[in-house]
Amino acid sequence: MRDLSLTHAGATHASPSDVSFELHPGEVVLVLGPSGSGKSTLTLALNGLIPQSVPAEISGTVEVNGRDTVSTPVAELSADVAMVFQDPDAQLVTGTLLDEVAFALENLLLPVGDVLGRSEQALRRVGLWERRSWNPDRLSGGGRQRLAIACALAMGSSVIVLDEPTANLDPQGIDDVYDALTDLVASGDRAIVLVEHNLDAAMRFATRTIVLDQQGRVAFDGPVEDVLRGHTDELIDMGVWLPAATLAGRMLRARGILPGDAPLPLTPEELADAAGEGRLRLPSVAQPVSSSATAQPALNDRREAEPVRSLSERSETKRVERGAQRRVETDARPPIVTARGLTVKRGRSEILHGVDLDISAGSLTAIVGANGAGKTTLIQSLAGVVPPPRNQVSIDGVDPGRASPRDLAARIGFVFQNPEHQFITHTVFDELAHGLRLRSTGDAEVSERVGAMLARFGLEHKADVHPFLLSGGEKRRLSVGTALITRPGVLALDEPTFGQDRARADELLRLLADLRAEGTTILIVTHDLQLVADHTTHTIILDDGRVHAAGKTGELFATEGLFESAGLRLPALHRALDPQLRGILAEGTR
Repeated sequence: MRDLSLTHAGATHASPSDVSFELHPGEVVLVLGPSGSGKSTLTLALNGLIPQSVPAEISGTVEVNGRDTVSTPVAELSADVAMVFQDPDAQLVTGTLLDEVAFALENLLLPVGDVLGRSEQALRRVGLWERRSWNPDRLSGGGRQRLAIACALAMGSSVIVLDEPTANLDPQGIDDVYDALTDLVASGDRAIVLVEHNLDAAMRFATRTIVLDQQGRVAFDGPVEDVLRGHTDELIDMGVWLPAATLAGRMLRARGILPGDAPLPLTPEELADAAGEGRLRLPSVAQPVSSSATAQPALNDRREAEPVRSLSERSETKRVERGAQRRVETDARPPIVTARGLTVKRGRSEILHGVDLDISAGSLTAIVGANGAGKTTLIQSLAGVVPPPRNQVSIDGVDPGRASPRDLAARIGFVFQNPEHQFITHTVFDELAHGLRLRSTGDAEVSERVGAMLARFGLEHKADVHPFLLSGGEKRRLSVGTALITRPGVLALDEPTFGQDRARADELLRLLADLRAEGTTILIVTHDLQLVADHTTHTIILDDGRVHAAGKTGELFATEGLFESAGLRLPALHRALDPQLRGILAEGTR
């Protein structure tokens, strides 16, 4: 890549801008940058989709194996560059999983035996071989992401480009994907370009980091350790994600627990090693820490939960047996969302099986579970996006199985996992204004509230841009804004931090905390158990369409083996560190 600048139709500036680098066999290049810096655009330039399929003004050159990506047809480049999109639905076209993986191989006119053999190997690598006859629509969002990755693996291309490949995957799925990719690069004849926010998983995999700044220029380019350790403060100021262990180490350094001359850890294992080698000056009794000393803002100051206690104290919580039905309760507050015997089918398959839940007003409740557990189906049913059977769900006294869309919209706002599924207008401004105009809000108030929402989410300069031309992170922020702008009493969000840079994710979580303080009840579906541990009051664990456990987040995390028995794993820091260090970090986060 030489001096590449790309300007989308309707955009006022290039992003990325004047980017140059070389990619060599055996490298795994992690591309970082704040939302809107041009990371996804850069990946699309590597296989010619920009400018051949997505019009853009381009200067500079990109060559792959000596072929120019502007003049070489995309179909020919696909043999050299395999692509996994941020949104897997953008690339799935056939009726079965096996056909999907075989599709590109068939177009290359490979022998039937090679097509079937490579397809089977790829599907087995991502754990989908047993479902090879399924229609991709039957898979969860995470399942479709794994299918898209299988398609890329089967191609055997010299370059594999992945844009947020693990955003919709549970921890086991993430490990499966990275294990498969690690096997691919082990031979040294392939290279991988990876846009990723989940740096904890990528640390054992990436060899090099390229960081784009807000203007789309290369800010840093070098070995992962050098860039992340040597420019931590600059990356945080830019809003770039960092590994959880690095942020934890920075907080411990601010408290004097990690010496200033000790290297910041990149993995939980490195942080645990520092403790084991005596480099951490652990206090005999953990003392409270002010938010000014933390590695990132105190996002949960209004958290409604028990006082922070040591793990040993909390471990007295009774073990919740697998399959037990529990109700989410918040002190004495009445429930605002209830479910009784909620049973939901998709075609002939039953997805949810007799779910009973009470979600109290003012809580921030996470719905978690392994891929395919029914999380999205549950939150959509509770919100009435997919009308549940009558008399099984109530939202602030209204049955979403009977209510009109207008009645529901007055009580609950919903943010889809895929932001594009809810855009209906031609500009960002009109998208935010649409719900207000349906309620006959005056023009002056519409302008005031839309302007405030644009500023809150950093979209002021995008007000006149079509929503589909936004970056992935910008689309997510717009989708959240459209749900918030009518100020509903309940807000439901499916993977709200997906595609967000660290600064915007922090901002969103602060916003959710503010909304709770104003009385809004919040429901989120997420795979990020660190987010759940740090920011939610209550958690619902699903397993195979049933409530595995539900209750206060702190109590569930203190129950040994509970998450693991539902096919989940606790966050990496939680698994690697001893109780005292976990307690110190928990206090710092809060």
